[in-house]
Amino acid sequence: MGASDTYDVVVIGAGPVGENVADRARAAGLTTAVVESELVGGECSYWACMPSKALLRPAAALADARRVAGAREAVTGELDAAAVLARRDGFTSHWHDDGQADWVKGIGADLVRGHGRLDGPRRVLVDTAEGGRLVLTARHAVAVCTGTRAAVPDLPGIAEARPWTSREATGSHTVPGRLAVVGGGVVAVEMATAWRALGSAVTLLVRGGRLLPRMEPFAGELVAEGLARAGVDVRTGTSVAELHRPGGSGPVTLVLGGGERLEADEVLFATGRAPRTADLGLETVGLEPGSWLDVDDTCRVRGVEGGWLYAVGDANHRALLTHQGKYQARIAGAAIGERAAGREPDTAPWGAHAATADHAAVPQVVFTDPEAAAVGLSAAEAERAGHRVRAVDQDLGAVAGASLYADGYRGRARMVVDEDRGVLLGVTFVGPGVAELLHSATVAVAGEVPLDRLWHAVPSYPTVSEVWLRLLEAYRG
Repeated sequence: MGASDTYDVVVIGAGPVGENVADRARAAGLTTAVVESELVGGECSYWACMPSKALLRPAAALADARRVAGAREAVTGELDAAAVLARRDGFTSHWHDDGQADWVKGIGADLVRGHGRLDGPRRVLVDTAEGGRLVLTARHAVAVCTGTRAAVPDLPGIAEARPWTSREATGSHTVPGRLAVVGGGVVAVEMATAWRALGSAVTLLVRGGRLLPRMEPFAGELVAEGLARAGVDVRTGTSVAELHRPGGSGPVTLVLGGGERLEADEVLFATGRAPRTADLGLETVGLEPGSWLDVDDTCRVRGVEGGWLYAVGDANHRALLTHQGKYQARIAGAAIGERAAGREPDTAPWGAHAATADHAAVPQVVFTDPEAAAVGLSAAEAERAGHRVRAVDQDLGAVAGASLYADGYRGRARMVVDEDRGVLLGVTFVGPGVAELLHSATVAVAGEVPLDRLWHAVPSYPTVSEVWLRLLEAYRG
């Protein structure tokens, strides 16, 4: 590799999204370079999905055991925090990326370590890890797959307070005695769950009136109840005005909106995400540095002459989830291959080169206790979109499989029906172990399976999946 090289495709960012774009481009026979400034594998592998779920799984396993008579009597202690953290370290490969770097090379792509930025049409400048500079030119496409960073509010004293973001929360090697968590979204509730189970006294400070505001209201309500049962102090309608941590060490004091003071050993701000596009050279192609990148359904950036720039994954703000970014990557990589071959991509809804699921069938699991899992539109979202809908609810605890799963099982399910077309627009499950129910709902929503046909999809007895039959019975009357 010289100081200047030309490829068919240049990918900036080697997280799961960039890896998948490169894989699809190589599958189409295109030469590909992947530029990465940190660890190959990205945020998901080292600071988000994998370490967070490694922290949460032991807590869920212990909670499940305690919910079943005969098993709960065998539980004699609390989680071994050191063992949980060591297992987490194993899932992050101890923050070494050799295996994933080898995978990139194994698909036939060139891995370039360094910070990449655009330098006009189809050009990427890379300041390499060794201190040199490369110029990479793309014949067909440049794909921005740089993801997001934690957005921390500009509050008095926040710099000296040295707050945790999601990275510190998933990577800490010590358990804080007292942890304040600011936020009410997915990261906030999952990390409150994990660190409470590991022994921290956790206070969750939520500016709004409920948790998980993008899901059905009952999801946030049941998760809040679960957190409270676990010993988390959940405070809604509470804002943080300023912070104090003299010298940047020792306990941190949070001054709340009403003037109350709260002392903690660490404070985690889980208050949203911002795109990693500030130092990407967007201004050299007529775009605003630091902005989210607006794309079409092939993930091609709008407003860039020549149609060579793509933004895939979190940077386009369509669905900030690893699995959804990987889906976009498969779509975008295939579309790049089609265009490079001189063919028009199939961009019709649900076509081979259209990320239609971003609009209609985004699945997400929140790994709290209880779990919350949803796909598609909530009832309120469907109504705002102009659909004539009916929401059908079911007590999950009344299903035979759920009562076997856990004594006193508590949960709820909802399906949102498009009354004009007789298909599902959205499904939500809340309860222990519901994560594995979600893909059946995703298939039903993405496949637009008519409810008359779903009636013939017979759930096995006695499983929690029998909730599907109960929902359909309630709908049919």
